[in-house]
Parts: sequence; structure tokens; C-alpha cells
Amino acid sequence: MKDKRLLKLIRVYLTSGIMYEGVVQAHTEGTPQGAPLSPLLSNILLDELDKELERRGHRFCRYADDCNTYVKSHEAGMRVMASLTRFLEKRLRLTVNRDKSAVGRPWARKFLGYSMTWHRKPRLKVAPESVRRLKGRIREVVRKGRGRAVGRVITDLAPLLTGWTEYFRLAEVKVTFEQLDEWLRRKLRCILWRQWKKPRTRAKRLMERGIDQARAYTSAYNGFGPWWNAGASHMNAAVPVKWFAQQGLMSFLARHRSFNSLS
Repeated sequence: MKDKRLLKLIRVYLTSGIMYEGVVQAHTEGTPQGAPLSPLLSNILLDELDKELERRGHRFCRYADDCNTYVKSHEAGMRVMASLTRFLEKRLRLTVNRDKSAVGRPWARKFLGYSMTWHRKPRLKVAPESVRRLKGRIREVVRKGRGRAVGRVITDLAPLLTGWTEYFRLAEVKVTFEQLDEWLRRKLRCILWRQWKKPRTRAKRLMERGIDQARAYTSAYNGFGPWWNAGASHMNAAVPVKWFAQQGLMSFLARHRSFNSLS
């Protein structure tokens, strides 16, 4: 690369430091995570890899340093992975992350958070790892909101849920979004059950929400934990889907459909 202006820009990025808790700190190696320089350097360095894959006639898809190469059999996959590892390590002098690199069926692998079904004409779906990461982030918000009104927790969750659903707008398998809707409503019902604390209070709140007295007291004194009760029929009846919509809770499925209806 001989473009002096681009080289100067890269050097400025590398020496600019990072902002941590409002204070600029110097760094001695690497690039800050999420910085625009990382994909730029990846594309500059891995351009030779792209040309090598094209020369070999492979079908592949690469985004920054995340690359999938598609071949017809497991044996071919093993050979290609071994040869590409040698190419990257000897020709480009890069270190291959062997923990994240593997040969597998397309539907058992993921790319940029997506995976696909095993059908002859595969459909895009959200990878299980992406769902687990989202649930972890939701748990963090919910854990902080146990002492707050559910409406406030819903407000705090809104940017995360909207951004995540928009990112996965290309997914064609809807069941993931349906299951996330059910799981999140149960998490929020769990907050309510915990906040009601005592059995007498729980019975009172259930009756206020339309549960008859006998059922309310039986449910309030059943001895099961918050998560079990959050998924039980009495909480589903007392805190229905309509109530969550009134509180402003975004439906994963409805939002996904709205994104696709606009495209």
C-alpha cells in the first residue's frame, strides 16, 4: 500500500488512544474493539485471502475477519481448512483462532449471528448463540429492575429489543421471535411475582386482576418459586399479553413483521 494519506489516517487511528470513563488513555498495541479501523485493516490484510479463495474456485462469504467457505463434503472441508490455515499463518503471518474455527454442516455453523435451516432450500434463522447472548443482556437489565415498576424496565429494554430485532430482520424462521416473546413476558411476570412478596399480597393482586378468590389464594400459597408461577396459568390470566402491550412492551414477532412489511 503506497497511499500516504491513507497510511497517515491509519497511524492517527492507532495512536489516538481510547476513552474510558471520560478519560483518554493511551494504548500500545491493537485497535479498540468496535473502532472503524478494525474492518478497514481486515479488508486490507485479507484482500489476498479473498483472491486466493477466488483463484481456487471456492464459494465463500467474508465480513472483516469472519469468513465461511463452502464445499461439498466434510473431507473437502477438512482439506480446505488445513490449507487455508497454512496460507494464513505462513503467507499472511496471521494466527488462526482454532477454538472458533471448525468444519461443520452449514446449519450447525453461524455467520454474523445468523444460521440456516437444513432444508434443500435453506432459510435464514437467528443462530442459537445469538439468542443466548440476547437473553444474557436482557437478564442484566431485568436484574437491575427488580425493585422498579415493570413499565420502567420495559422502557429500559426498548432500545435493545428494537436494535436486535432490526439486525435480524432478514431471518425467515419466525419461531425464534415467538419464543422470545413468551420468554420475555415470563421474565417480567417473574418481576411482578417477586415484588408482591407475601402470599396475602399475591392473592390480593391476583384478585384485583380478575382471578377468583379461591384460585387466587390457592395460587398465592402454592409454595412454588417465582419462575414457576410466572409461567403458570394464573399469572398468564392475571397479566395477559394485552397488558404488556399497554405498558409499551415491543413484540419481537410483531416488530419483525413490521420491518419486513416495509422492505
